[in-house]
Amino acid sequence: MNREQAYALMLEHTPSESLRRHMLNVEAAMRWYAQHWNEDEDLYAVTGLLHDFDYELRPETHPQWGVDYLKTNTDTPEAVLDAIMGHAAYTHTPRTSLLSRTLFAVDELTGLVQAAALVRPDRDVRGVELSSLKKRFKNRAFAGGVNRDEVVQGAQKLGVDLDQHMQNVLSAMQAAAQTEAAADSQA
Repeated sequence: MNREQAYALMLEHTPSESLRRHMLNVEAAMRWYAQHWNEDEDLYAVTGLLHDFDYELRPETHPQWGVDYLKTNTDTPEAVLDAIMGHAAYTHTPRTSLLSRTLFAVDELTGLVQAAALVRPDRDVRGVELSSLKKRFKNRAFAGGVNRDEVVQGAQKLGVDLDQHMQNVLSAMQAAAQTEAAADSQA
C-alpha cells in the first residue's frame, strides 16, 4: 500500500470534503512526526490517510470494517492496521507502537486546529497561532466534538509536552497548507 493507493481508497469511500480534509490533516501531522523521529514517512502518511476511510459510510462498524476491508483487499502492513484499530479508544486495542500512539495523539488535535482555522475570517490554518489554539483548547464549548482528554492522553503517551504537541501539529498543518497553496498557484 503506497500513498497514491491509500489516497484513491480514501476518495472512493469518503464522499464528504470535510472528512477528506481531516484525513489529509492527519496525514500531514503523521508525516511531521515520522520526520521528527526518523521513522518511515510513507508508512505514517498511509496510516493517516486510511484511519477514517470507512467512517462516513459505516460509522457503526468503524474502524473494524475498514481494517477487515484492508486485510482482504490490500497489502496494508499489520502495523497500519493495528494503529487504525487503536485510534478508536472504544476498540480497547493496545497502542504498543510509536505509529499507533502517534495516530491516536494527532487525530483529535487536527480537528481542533482545523476548527480554529475555520473561524478565522480567511479560514486559513496558516494564520492560526499557538496562543489562540491553546485558548480554544481550554474552551470546551469550542469544537465540542474534540475529545480534549484524548488530546492530553495522546501527548502524554508520546512523551511530548502538550503545548509542544499542539505546536508540532499546527506546524505540520500549516506546512501542508503552504504546499497546497503553492501547488494551486502554479496550476
